[in-house]
Amino acid sequence: MFDWVQHIADWLVYDVLNMQAKSHLAEALNFFIYDSAKILILLFVVIFFMGIVNSYFPIDKVKNYLSRNKLYGLEYLMASAFGVVTPFCSCSSVPLFIGFVRGGIPLGVTFAFLITSPLVNEVAIGLFIGLFGMKTTVLYVISGVLLGTFSGAILQKLNLEHLLTPWVKEVLANAQREQDTFQAEKKTFTERLPVIWREVIKILKGIIPYVIVGIAIGGLMHGYIPEGFFEQYMNKENLFAVPIATILAIPMYSNASGILPVVQVLVAKGIPLGTAIAFMMGVVGLSLPEAMLLKKVMSIKLIGIFFGVVTLCIIISGYLFNLIL
Repeated sequence: MFDWVQHIADWLVYDVLNMQAKSHLAEALNFFIYDSAKILILLFVVIFFMGIVNSYFPIDKVKNYLSRNKLYGLEYLMASAFGVVTPFCSCSSVPLFIGFVRGGIPLGVTFAFLITSPLVNEVAIGLFIGLFGMKTTVLYVISGVLLGTFSGAILQKLNLEHLLTPWVKEVLANAQREQDTFQAEKKTFTERLPVIWREVIKILKGIIPYVIVGIAIGGLMHGYIPEGFFEQYMNKENLFAVPIATILAIPMYSNASGILPVVQVLVAKGIPLGTAIAFMMGVVGLSLPEAMLLKKVMSIKLIGIFFGVVTLCIIISGYLFNLIL
């Protein structure tokens, strides 16, 4: 989908700036340009689309339906399953978070989607089949969906809405006021567009600095942290290899497709598959750039709780993989 963006990034770095291919600085800059353009496009599309959705869909009715009807955890499973078929990475978390919460979706259900979406997608599944076979791929997809489902359910039970930042609470209040106006005046789509557009611009201005800083951190890590640095801590003789692999993954940043070749190398060097997959999930689902982005919408305490629950679930998944495979 974003191949043309990669071509532009390659052209700027290697042709216009004439930087040496494979150098640390070139890889970091290439990553920064590509991810910045991709995320800004996603930001605009997602926020604009959700603005349209929110202008027509009654937030109160959605909230009332989800609070009145006992879905027995299916809402978390459905959100996780939806995350599998969406091509979003962890850096898309801020606009998605805002869009889901503005639409009246409970916080835990939103988390279920945000956890699974970067971990499991159709490209990663295709690569997984080619690298590790169908059995491992099925277990990987199931574990990713269950990880999002259980993490979302746990986070929902903790009632963490009060730990959202004042900025998000203001956005939510504005969304409700706008919708009340739309519903009361029965405005046409053309009449709604200026209001939707103003809200899109307001949200973009609020979060773009966090996005740029987060991607810059990710670019530096992508270009300068050597992959082999982590292998010495993840050998099969180490009983604590899975939690160590998960924690060591946090400074890195990549999507599932980008980290899979690294996982293949780790497995080829004798590292247990469960440990390698825990490392991959940590890279994709837990990263310092993602924490930087989430800082705009969550308090430090909420980010810590979110990362803690996801880390625990990843570690459990890693040990289970090592037992099964």
